[in-house]
Order: sequence, then C-alpha cells, then structure tokens
Amino acid sequence: MADLRGGTRAGLVSWAFLAGLCSLALVAGLGFAEPAQATLPEFAGQQVPTLAPLLRDVTPAVVNIAVRGKIREENPLFQDPFFRQFFNMPRQLEEEFQATGSGVIVDAQRGYVLTNNHVVEHASDIEATTKDKRRFKARLIGRDSYTDVAILQLQGASGLTALPFGDSDRLEVGDFVLAIGNPFGLGQTVTSGIISGLGRSGLGTGGYEDFIQTDASINPGNSGGPLVDLHGQLIGINTAIVTSGGGNVGIGFAVPINAVRRAMDQIVRYGEVNRGFLGVSIQDLTPALAQALHTSRREGVVIASVQANSPAARAGLRPSDIIVAVDGVPIRSAAELRSKIGVTAVNSDVQLTFERGGETRTVGVRIASAKSAGAGGM
Repeated sequence: MADLRGGTRAGLVSWAFLAGLCSLALVAGLGFAEPAQATLPEFAGQQVPTLAPLLRDVTPAVVNIAVRGKIREENPLFQDPFFRQFFNMPRQLEEEFQATGSGVIVDAQRGYVLTNNHVVEHASDIEATTKDKRRFKARLIGRDSYTDVAILQLQGASGLTALPFGDSDRLEVGDFVLAIGNPFGLGQTVTSGIISGLGRSGLGTGGYEDFIQTDASINPGNSGGPLVDLHGQLIGINTAIVTSGGGNVGIGFAVPINAVRRAMDQIVRYGEVNRGFLGVSIQDLTPALAQALHTSRREGVVIASVQANSPAARAGLRPSDIIVAVDGVPIRSAAELRSKIGVTAVNSDVQLTFERGGETRTVGVRIASAKSAGAGGM
C-alpha cells in the first residue's frame, strides 16, 4: 500500500552512518558549509565528525505548522433512499480537523514560508512555531495543487532565519542530504541519507511529478519541510512517502526546489500559477523508439504531435523531434519536461535543445498560457 502524503492529522541520526558520511565528505572534499568545517568536537583526545555546526545554522529556518479547519465529505447514508426520505439526510457532512506539518522560511524580511499545499489545503487557521518556540499566525499567500506548493507569511514576525536556495538541477544520485521536519507531531527532527533517484514519476499524486527520491527518513508530519544538502542549502520540499504500514521504509520524495521557486514566484506575484503551454503531445524515449528514430540517446522526450499555431509550431518543432534539454539542463523524461514547462512563467523565453535526424539543434520558444489556450499543461 502506498501512502503518498507525508502530512498527519491529529530521530535520531545513526551515529555510525554520520561518522561514515562525514569521513567520506572530508576525504572527498564534498564541501560542508563554513560553520560545519570550523571545529570538530573532541572525544577521548580525538576529533569526531559531526553535522551539528551545520544544523545549528539550518534548523532555525524550519518551522512546525499546525492547522485547523473544516472539510466536507460525502454522507454515506445519503445514498440510502430510506434514510434520505425519512430522516432528511444531508448530502455532505462537515467535519472539523486538526493537522500538523512542516515548513521552511525562505524570506526572513517578508516572513515567507514554503510548505506543501496538502498541509494547508482546507485550513481556516494556520499557526507556525519556530525552533526557539515563538508562535506566529500565518496568512496563506497562495497555493498550487499541481506542484503541491503553498506560500505562507508569518504575521508580526522579526528576527527570522531564512534558508538559502540551492540548485536542484545540479543534483546527482548519491549526494548526501538531510531531511528536517515535524514527524508525527514530535517536534523538530533531523534525518540523513542520500539521493536515491531523480525525475521520479508515476506516483498518482494528481499533479506534476518530477520528484527527488531519498532514503532520508520522511514520515507523516514531515510534509512541507526542507530537504537540505551538505552546504546547508534548500534543494527540495519533502512531500510524499511510499509505505506499507504508515511509517518510513526508505522511499521518500521531495519536490525539486527549482520547480518550487518558479511556482513561488508566480504565487507571490499573481496569487496563483498560470500554467505554461508549449503545444505538443510527448512520450518518453524508449529503447524501441530510439531504434526506430536511429538515435543512440538513452534519455529524452519524443514529440508525438504538434498543435497548429502553438509556441512549438511557431518555433519549428516537429513530430519525432527528441527534446533533450531546456535552457541547457538535460531532460530525462516526459514527466520532467511537463513539470518544467508547467511552472515556467507565461511569455518567458526558453531554449529547447532537440535532436532531429541525428543532428542536435537549439531553438528559442516563447511559452504561452495554458489557460488562454484552453489546454491542460503541455
């Protein structure tokens, strides 16, 4: 059974793993943030690897989120004609709920907090608690269900710490990461692991799927919390888990921060995300398609059709073209391209690199509005 949401209604990091992690990092020069490199504690006369200095800088930017609200659900008794006729059963029932989640401060001056849409979707009252136990009412700036992103603003907050953005396009499988959040409402907790996969899709979340997969423990309540690299930079927002019993089994997912930032920019400016539109139908480049198209490429996106008068048509794209990069960043799958174009600002220009007849070309495309085109995203 798959539980694809890390929120919950209502650890400790392995020392052996950390010792190995830090030793590898120091030997390979993976580059801790400066505070993490400054000093190492001594035990029995020897220096011991630790991530504590790094976490002292990072964790003040993480908040616990508590929400209250009401949700409408279908009344099962309404389906029974007898109860409906004699007991005047309402079609829907309104149920109050409380939930907990996590968030990360990304703008200390304006008090902006990133979290998941599903954490605050039905909330009428939102409260955020910082690491130093200060509580703030939070105003919902806007949210987007397709990327599962929401922006909150802490009311009357000062002296906040914000987490700097990293670059999720530069991540590689095997990079060390830390997940921070509020699992099961226990309070701020840090877990560690590596990036297990990139460009994950097919989870059935109902939105754009281009997830970072990690084995850093993500549990219910971690939703909306940060996935952080060893430079102390924000590289993803933890959003989902796959589990057979409600707890972590080493398969967690985060929304890449570059996609989050593009969605956030539009939410802050317009209150919503205006979907980008290219005007193509697409599919993954499979070995069979690669053979049919006489290409040696193993990854990419094949254009199946091009809509007339669309941005793709005006740029000269054709069926059977293989899109391999957007703005110089490699594209591995159709889900990844769909996610990237979907949160690209309308009327902005992107550079698409594609292969046609064995020749690699690059063309500029001006992204249109899916809403204006009456389309669903690509």
